[in-house]
Amino acid sequence: MTAPLADQHAQRDPRFLPQVRGHLEALDGIRAIAALMVLVFHVAVETGIALAPGALGAVLSRGELGVPLFFALSGLLLYRPWARAALDGTAGPEALPYLWRRGLRVLPAYWIVAVVALLLWSREHLGSVRAWVEVLTLTFTYNHDPWWVGTGPYGLGQMWSLCVEAAFYVLLPLFALVLARLAARGGNDVNARARRLLFGLGVLAALGALALIPQFYPEPRTYMHTWLPRTLGMFAVGMALAVVSEWAWREPGADGPVRRFCRTLPRAATLCWSLAAVIYLLASTPAAGPRFVGVDGLWISLFNSLTSMGFAFFVVAPVALMPRRSAGKPPHRWRNGAWLGTLLGHRVSRFLGRISYGIFLWQFVVLYLWRDFTEQEIFTGSFWLDFVPVTAGTILLAAATHRWVEEPSRRWYNAVRPRQERRERRRAQRAVRG
Repeated sequence: MTAPLADQHAQRDPRFLPQVRGHLEALDGIRAIAALMVLVFHVAVETGIALAPGALGAVLSRGELGVPLFFALSGLLLYRPWARAALDGTAGPEALPYLWRRGLRVLPAYWIVAVVALLLWSREHLGSVRAWVEVLTLTFTYNHDPWWVGTGPYGLGQMWSLCVEAAFYVLLPLFALVLARLAARGGNDVNARARRLLFGLGVLAALGALALIPQFYPEPRTYMHTWLPRTLGMFAVGMALAVVSEWAWREPGADGPVRRFCRTLPRAATLCWSLAAVIYLLASTPAAGPRFVGVDGLWISLFNSLTSMGFAFFVVAPVALMPRRSAGKPPHRWRNGAWLGTLLGHRVSRFLGRISYGIFLWQFVVLYLWRDFTEQEIFTGSFWLDFVPVTAGTILLAAATHRWVEEPSRRWYNAVRPRQERRERRRAQRAVRG
């Protein structure tokens, strides 16, 4: 066992250590960027500009790289309590309360959008119990003989990534258990435990790469592109950042390499985001294969996975490792990488980040309704004519969903309480009666 965490904190200056507790506002800005990237991508595809030759179409066609940002953020934020427990040698969060909260966070708003989309465009399947079950449980991507065309029912095509997220949510306690057992073999040495966790996450990423083999051999199985295994490396990026950020608080010594790493990346935010831009542009070139690379071959898919992981790392890492912002106005809000926190922490970024889930959910419904209203054929039209009204409509619906669905759902978070909390509550009640 390590020394109590409070004692460790007292030995270090938290102003220079990553913020690992509480709400990190800059991450809301990352969510906003990811949601808008996906929206730009879908509008560009629908209007055909993402399929047209030329640099603009190539760049817009890689807006799908917003999806790995969502995956990395999930890995970072959801795995962090388990990473903390594995490093401290304590019990991690209980699975049932965790899954209850995940379900409340994801399902109510999704169900509303799913019902709307099915009523609008899949009326011939409303009498199918199987169709309803698949859609409402986020398992429709596992249908090998789907009743829709593309990656999901009409109006819900983007939800394949939510199906991947749901699978990750369910399996995360199992991943965390295996990683904790691996870390425990490091004994009382926190550095050894942390290295074992990172090694395990490297194995998880390698399994994601190996999962591409059955996707293409002995015969192509395009439906596997929308399954969790091939995306494991993207989640592992965020999980590794969770380990490193917690490790920095526990690293022995006055100023070890892990703390220096965590201190350097936020200050090098300009370099990190420049590298992310380079990766984005590389993924937009013919070197990455034809548009929509994920289903065109093993090596192209592997390249796509590696660029997705690299892009997610360089975008998320300098934000995930930021220290807590001090009270009052920082002396240099735009220097030494501070510009990133200032930009992502702006009230507009925070607002868009808070409603980013709704932006993700509603975008296809609004896009298709707008195109039906303007009587446009698929792969035709003006990008800006669609993007401006669709973005405005999506943001309005997302804000409404956040206000009247997502926020009220949070009130039920504590309906399923962890066992330890229940025991303490019963003990307190018995003490009062006594």
